[in-house]
Amino acid sequence: MSSSQELSNIFKVPDLQNRIFLTLALLAVYRVGVHVPTAGINTQELARFIEQASQGTLLGMFDMFSGGGLSQLTIFTLGIMPYISASIILQLLTVVWPYLERLSKEGDHGRKKITQYTRYGTVILSAIQALGIAIGLEQMNGGAFVNDPGWWFRFVTVLTLTSGTAFIMWLGEQITERGVGNGISLIITVSIISGVPSALLISFDQLRTGAMKPWVILFVTVVTLALTALIVVMQLGQRKIPVHYAKRVVGRKMYGGQQTHIPLRINTAGVIPVIFSSSLILFPLTIAKFMNPQGIPFVEWLVNNLDPASHSPLYYLVYIGTTVFFCFFYTAIIFNPVDVADNMKKYGGFVPGIRPGKKTANYIDRVLTRITVVGSAFL
Repeated sequence: MSSSQELSNIFKVPDLQNRIFLTLALLAVYRVGVHVPTAGINTQELARFIEQASQGTLLGMFDMFSGGGLSQLTIFTLGIMPYISASIILQLLTVVWPYLERLSKEGDHGRKKITQYTRYGTVILSAIQALGIAIGLEQMNGGAFVNDPGWWFRFVTVLTLTSGTAFIMWLGEQITERGVGNGISLIITVSIISGVPSALLISFDQLRTGAMKPWVILFVTVVTLALTALIVVMQLGQRKIPVHYAKRVVGRKMYGGQQTHIPLRINTAGVIPVIFSSSLILFPLTIAKFMNPQGIPFVEWLVNNLDPASHSPLYYLVYIGTTVFFCFFYTAIIFNPVDVADNMKKYGGFVPGIRPGKKTANYIDRVLTRITVVGSAFL
């Protein structure tokens, strides 16, 4: 069956049709909310300031992940970032907190409890960030961004932004359960690509005026397609460790005797290490730029060397180093070779030529370390 036939058959399955239309409708709701401003804000002044201050700071990253919501301080300004942060915090706590570790091993019930805690964490982080934004807007630029500063404005801002993030979280969960694909990932994708049309219009305008040559656009298009293909290949790439299960008799039935494999992804950590490393670098840089670095030698040095626009060797060294570190760190958190080896041993599974138990765990760990080197280099 050809790809065109498979694509046409998608719309012949009623359930799949409903899932696709629901996903598109919920994503459309999200995009509408990105353009609804928060009450009490001078949006023109704020948009002008964000445009100037977002280059090479966390403001630019937040504006990208919120689909442009930060520049207008819309009800979806915080975007899905608090949810991502809460999820990462819960995953980190799972390693060091025995209670969460037990929950993670309790199957569906444990996952539901951790998801519930993630929701609570999202609301708490959103409220804290929203209060910080409200107070910061009142104090920045002589209060030109706020029409009527005070605790009422802070309360309304916290309530609005927190509710907006909670609603986005709900949209993502509805897409995951009743739509197509992972809802949170789709919301992030839509937020990022929302800036593509304006970028294309600017490029075509530069092409029309002669500011950009046709071969430049052709080159960028080819490189973009090649990089997209490479990303797909690397994301789908796996190292399969063969696993055999010994035959065993239980009553009158025989179990086992099967051959399967453990799929180890080349890039187990996904894009999380890049987000971590970018945030870690841009956080002190954002604070430094708000401090007005002129006249403070260390702050000037920090801005000059950690600003992505400076193309400083130190910036690339720190960026690459933190990305590699978080790639190994996050992979170690979400994949435990010891647990995998113990589960295999419990059900009579073994890797050919490797003793069950500790030897198997060490073997899986070595393989995972080698492919993570490739994955971190790719990131």
